[in-house]
Amino acid sequence: MRASIVVPSRGGAARLPVLVASLRAQTVQDVEMIVVLDGDIDDSETVVRRLGADAPVRSIVFPENRGRAAALNAGFFDATGDVLIRADDDLELESDFVEHHVRLHAESSRGVIAMCKDVFPDTPYARAYGIEADEDIRSAAFATPPDRTWQWWSGNVSTTADDFRRVGGYDEDFRAYGWEDIEWGYRLHLLEREILIAPGFTTLHHGPVTSTVERLERAYASGAAFEKFVSKHGNAWPAPGPATSTWDRLVVATSRAANVRTVSYAGRALDRTIPVLPHYVAHKLVALTLQASARAGRQRAGR
Repeated sequence: MRASIVVPSRGGAARLPVLVASLRAQTVQDVEMIVVLDGDIDDSETVVRRLGADAPVRSIVFPENRGRAAALNAGFFDATGDVLIRADDDLELESDFVEHHVRLHAESSRGVIAMCKDVFPDTPYARAYGIEADEDIRSAAFATPPDRTWQWWSGNVSTTADDFRRVGGYDEDFRAYGWEDIEWGYRLHLLEREILIAPGFTTLHHGPVTSTVERLERAYASGAAFEKFVSKHGNAWPAPGPATSTWDRLVVATSRAANVRTVSYAGRALDRTIPVLPHYVAHKLVALTLQASARAGRQRAGR
C-alpha cells in the first residue's frame, strides 16, 4: 500500500527540514509527502524545493491564507497514496512511522490516531502546566471508550483514500483555530469505522504551545470553533452539566470577565507571575483561566 503524507504549513521554513529529514529515514520508501503552503510568508516553497532534491516531497502553494482545512483538502485530493496520513509541519517522525500507519490499515478498515509527545523548551508555562498536561492528554486518549475516540482526531492521523472520498473533505468553514480535525473525525465515525488510538508510536511534536498567553488565546478561539461544531452536529458532543462543584463555579465566574482582550492580558500576567508561585498554585491558576477562556469563547461565538 502506497502512502501519502499531507502537511499543512504556514511560516514553516525553519520547521520543515526536521520533518523531511525524518521522512528520508523511513523504513518504507513507497511514500510521498505533499506540503501545502497556506500562503508562503517565509519562502517555504524554496525550502521544499531544496529538500525535494533527495526526498519524495513536493509543495502546493496557495497565493493567500485560506485556512488549514482548505490546505488539507488540497493535499489529500492531490495525493496518490492508498493510505493518507495527516502530519503537522513541526513533527519528527520515528523511522517506522509510515510502516506503522500502513500496517494498521492493512489489518482492518479503520481510522488511526497516533498521539504525539510534546517536546517543550524550558519556559514557565511548560514547567507549571504544559508538560503535565501533555502526559494527562495522552493518558486520557488511551482511556477513551471506542465510540468516542474520534474526538482525538488531530495532527498525526491516517485513513484510507477510499474512506477519505466517502467522508468528503474537511469543512472549510472552520477558518480560525481548532475543531476542523475533530469534525472530520466525527464524520468518519458516522461511517461506523473503528477509530483506533494506536499504541507504539513515538512521534515527537517540536512545536507545542510555550506560553500561557498563547494557550489561553487558542482556548478562546477553540471555544468559538466548538460552537460551530455543535451548530452542525447537535448533541454529538455532550453539553456541559450544571456548575455544582466549587471549581466549576469558579470557572463560570472567571469566564464572565473573559473576552479577546482580557484573555490576552490574563495570559501575559500569568507568564510573569507563575515563575514565583508554588507549582500547585501556578498549575491551578493556568487550568482555571484555560477552562474559563474556552467557556467564554463558546459563549461569545459569532459576536
